[in-house]
Amino acid sequence: MSKLLIEGVSRVFPGVHGGAPTRALEPISLSVAANDFIAILGPSGCGKSTLLRIVAGLDRPTSGRVLLDGRAVQGPGADRGMVFQSYTLFPWLTVAQNIAFGLRERGVPETDRQAIVAQYVERVGLKGFERHWPRQLSGGMQQRTAIARALANNPEIMLLDEPFGALDTQTRSLMQELLLDIWERERKTVLFVTHDIEEAIFLASRVVVMSARPGRIKSDVPIDLPHPRHYTMKTTADFSALKARLTEEIRVEVLAAGAH
Repeated sequence: MSKLLIEGVSRVFPGVHGGAPTRALEPISLSVAANDFIAILGPSGCGKSTLLRIVAGLDRPTSGRVLLDGRAVQGPGADRGMVFQSYTLFPWLTVAQNIAFGLRERGVPETDRQAIVAQYVERVGLKGFERHWPRQLSGGMQQRTAIARALANNPEIMLLDEPFGALDTQTRSLMQELLLDIWERERKTVLFVTHDIEEAIFLASRVVVMSARPGRIKSDVPIDLPHPRHYTMKTTADFSALKARLTEEIRVEVLAAGAH
């Protein structure tokens, strides 16, 4: 059985002020195995984030369904950990309190919460910043906290919506390595939305390419690069060949979108 099964999911948004409805997603079907890391890649406005929000239970599909471990997704749940591009930490909570938030809501005892928080603070490189407020953190450190908060709840699947999109190039590269290191050790199932081709190839075991709006799956490309992955892999011939292939696929969709 697939860990995650997306069956015929489409999304149509009603028109504004009596205008024509917007068809964001054509029916999409996708099977995600346990421990898979799938990057969803496509041109701006193709419905990548809409699809992720449907899997997260934050939006409802117009048709189709999403199954996680055979259970229908009806709304948000602790079995899915979500990390957004925008910084979504609670500003009135410290780093440690933000990471512990979901655990506290679930009634996890305080001693257990403290142990789990300490584990993930160490894992994402935030030791010494436990009592800092979000406003005292850089963007990269805020996203480290958000990833730790999602992981602390031990979700079945991690959903990340361009989590590094607002970061500078160097910080983004370091965050990619951090996420990949966590995945290689914990083997979580991951759906990762990005518009960055290099990021998709470096992180994923499969890259799903979406067409211009209305979004549909155009291709599903296996990334047969060895693990553990080091940033120097981005200079190899195999990496360059994958980048050239995916760049052309995305370029065709961007040109198609511009022609409409």
